[in-house]
Amino acid sequence: MKTGFAHAAGDDACDFRNIYKPYPPYLTLKCIGDPLFRSQRVRDYACLLDLDPDVISWRCTPEAIVNQSGAARPRWWHVDLAVETSSEARLVEIWQTSTGGPSWLPRVAEQMGYRLQPVSMLELDQIRLQNSKDLMRYVGSEVPLGDRVRIFAALDEMGTLTLTECLSAIRESKSMHTIASMVLSGLLEVDLDAALIGPDTVVRRAAK
Repeated sequence: MKTGFAHAAGDDACDFRNIYKPYPPYLTLKCIGDPLFRSQRVRDYACLLDLDPDVISWRCTPEAIVNQSGAARPRWWHVDLAVETSSEARLVEIWQTSTGGPSWLPRVAEQMGYRLQPVSMLELDQIRLQNSKDLMRYVGSEVPLGDRVRIFAALDEMGTLTLTECLSAIRESKSMHTIASMVLSGLLEVDLDAALIGPDTVVRRAAK
């Protein structure tokens, strides 16, 4: 699949890049390049991408898509993210409520090797979104070997544990930091869709 991206057209499009900035949580798992966004809601959506097993990588796209129609002043449009999955490449445009954009945008995106995906934040699973945002705040936390062994030993014996039981097994580090980091690294699994992560959340070893 193509991964190239059109450059911005004209001074107006280039000036648009100035609004891109970092938003919390600041660390990422699958981002290529600088994690700079044009809104907090785009950053929030990117948390879902980091925890989606089908997503290989994603990157922010401050460059504009240009409609090379031969006009003296080409038309351009900004989307938010370029996403590579195991089956396709897509350009994601984040909207707060409704979706829109120029009629030529899907065609130009396809010519570039992408599928255009408009996303309304109100249509997303809010439970999964919140859980993803909460976990991503722990990216970069270290897991001591002793605590990892204790958690695995307890899970091997019991099969599953509640989050509270996992936290009580931690001895060498900050308990929530360790459990969240093990989830983010694919060592442990929790259900991100059923309910907000809490004391009774079931924790298990990740499937091999």
